[in-house]
Amino acid sequence: MSLSRPERFGALFDRHHEAIHRYVHLRLGASAADDIAAETFLRAFRSRARYDLCRPDARAWLYGIASNLVAGHQRAEARRYRALARSAEVTDVVSHDEHVTQRVSAAVMRPRLTAGLAALPPRDRTVLLLAVCAELSYDEIAEALGIPRGTVGSRLNRARRKLRSFIDNTEESS
Repeated sequence: MSLSRPERFGALFDRHHEAIHRYVHLRLGASAADDIAAETFLRAFRSRARYDLCRPDARAWLYGIASNLVAGHQRAEARRYRALARSAEVTDVVSHDEHVTQRVSAAVMRPRLTAGLAALPPRDRTVLLLAVCAELSYDEIAEALGIPRGTVGSRLNRARRKLRSFIDNTEESS
């Protein structure tokens, strides 16, 4: 990223936009994905002077920005998971990209899982989804959220344990 040549930021956008958009889509749904992904890159562009150039890849930094924006929509996200838990029906898709996204969402967002995700504390849910959906490493999650690596491990372990417990209890009561 170059401060003197802002047009070079386009390469960063091209490299990471699809993944950031997919992550936000999985977290908040299609209606928010375009806006939040665009806002992520707008904020990144505006704050590019503060980016640590010692880091060769801006991926974790961008996921951190996106996660902060998603945090502003946590209530909507929890409502989405509860709604998905009540209804597992898949809507018609228009394009191949939407079809792929819908299949990934359907596989990941099963009713019990989505209800369990809605029940997680937002901080734990964010770490879990960065690990699972964005496939970030512990170090990348720590960088993205500005937390110690050990905290990532604790939150991820707690989230997985709570999610397993929630799903097991839901299965037993079915």
